[in-house]
Amino acid sequence: MAERYRMPAEWEPHAATWIGWPHNVTDWPGKFPPIPWVYGEIVRTLAPGEVVRILVNSALQQTQARRILNKVGVDLARVDFLRFPTNRGWTRDFGPIFVRRSADGSLAIARFHFNAWAKYKDWKKDDKIPERAAKRFKLPLIEGKVVLEGGSIDVNGRGTLITTEECLLDPNVQTRNPGLSRGEIETVFRDTLGITNTLWLGKGIAGDDTHGHVDDLCRFVKHGTVVLCREDNPKDVNYRPLAENRERLQGMHLERGTSIEAIDLPMPAPLYFDGVRLPASYANFYIANAAVLVPTFNDPKDRIALGILAELFPDRPVVGIHAVDLVWGLGTIHCLTQQEPAA
Repeated sequence: MAERYRMPAEWEPHAATWIGWPHNVTDWPGKFPPIPWVYGEIVRTLAPGEVVRILVNSALQQTQARRILNKVGVDLARVDFLRFPTNRGWTRDFGPIFVRRSADGSLAIARFHFNAWAKYKDWKKDDKIPERAAKRFKLPLIEGKVVLEGGSIDVNGRGTLITTEECLLDPNVQTRNPGLSRGEIETVFRDTLGITNTLWLGKGIAGDDTHGHVDDLCRFVKHGTVVLCREDNPKDVNYRPLAENRERLQGMHLERGTSIEAIDLPMPAPLYFDGVRLPASYANFYIANAAVLVPTFNDPKDRIALGILAELFPDRPVVGIHAVDLVWGLGTIHCLTQQEPAA
């Protein structure tokens, strides 16, 4: 590889957060009307610390978004609307993944492909977003040549990445890259994201329609520390997979051979809507410049999760965002956002 690149950790300074304004009512069937207002609250919390780049499909959608943002008190001078058509709003998974050039710190975009989690048919607009972003901001594209969603990985900014076998290695269910081996995937991580150390957990949580995204169960909060979801009810379907992931982490090391500190993050009580188990998880938080946004579920453990994260991020407020409606779309705050590092 001619150049070396590094994917910064999420807590490193941002220039902006990218988010796609919601418009696909099939993502929240029968429950769409409150969703734009939840987005409004997310943008209101983000905007004091960084620009929010909002993807919109049309002038009408931009007008509708501006109306909601104005009503909830967002400073619209902190919002940059981008007329980039999308199929859905899950910007974490199809949005530009920014990396830094090691030589001078300049930004580039790691160009991965998106196929709607190898599950849905409408994805071609979403797949074009990294190229549109590179053209708009005159950034080079680092071609990854594989299908990869941003929610399937998490990094510590120093060369270690964490992911799951269920998402990236399952040969039968929602297979993104048929025939691609573990070693070949790790080579892609090295060449595009500067990863020298890949940690493989096992399975994700119940209700996750992405088939095992790591951002619903384990997240870096410091270079050597992760939070890992823990289910205390042995009868819950998440109990065994999360316990097995904890056992795996105990035997893993960081890029320089040091051990990993794993802090338990509780799971909320099982949440259902219309008979469907939803992937409610406090691990789907987003680390912004001026706040940490955490999904909450009207659950007694909301307070516990917020307290744990507040201790881990003493330099910025930890803000709960009501996500009972949002999670009906089978994702919450981290799934909707993508960070753009400061230049």
